[in-house]
Amino acid sequence: MVLSLLLWSSAFVLQPSLLAAAHAVRPLCAAMQAAGIDRRMAMGLGLSGAVAVAAKPTPTLAADGNTVTFSVAVTENDVKDVVITLKPEWAPIGVERFKQLVAEGFYDEARFFRVVPGFICQFGIAGDPALNGKYRNARIADDPVKEFNSRGTLVFATSGPNTRTSQMFINYKDNLFLDKQGFAPIGEVVQGLGVAESVYSGYGEKPSQPRIQKEGNEYLKSEFPKLSYIKKAKLS
Repeated sequence: MVLSLLLWSSAFVLQPSLLAAAHAVRPLCAAMQAAGIDRRMAMGLGLSGAVAVAAKPTPTLAADGNTVTFSVAVTENDVKDVVITLKPEWAPIGVERFKQLVAEGFYDEARFFRVVPGFICQFGIAGDPALNGKYRNARIADDPVKEFNSRGTLVFATSGPNTRTSQMFINYKDNLFLDKQGFAPIGEVVQGLGVAESVYSGYGEKPSQPRIQKEGNEYLKSEFPKLSYIKKAKLS
């Protein structure tokens, strides 16, 4: 299957030609982990082309908590928590934006509108069109890639350099070929990854992202009622 992450307004496209490189890197990563080598140390060994010093977190960000809990409605009668630890040392700019969105309630009632089993689940278009209008073009600068796109990491979707806004994905496996494409993880799921992996995937990529942007949950509830969603996102 050709892998792609096409997002329309906040698009990122995965180049299938990089899959071979990913397969070559994966055994080396496993060997390094077995030897007790920290993954951030590996960045200095040439496993990623983007090695740089990220901007320092603001004092406000550093003082805030870095644990986010999603109450996920897998179905209306099955609500479970997904707990994410944010890592400002990995991606301070991305963490700051994500925390801003959580605090504003952006992700409350947001649907997992794109789920590719064995690859990723994607969310981050608000159920409220007014919030989408506020953030759709509110782009932030990239963070350097300092951590691998390993299973369970949380990452911003992009349409190219310096285009991150609000859309996110959780890696369902070690998608290491994303590292060299500039996708910088901002945190990792520490509890409930199985919940994230069980969100409804039956609609594939049918939901129209432009329509979600404009119509929000009114559109999704009408045409894709089985989509799993975040009932509430809480920062602590």
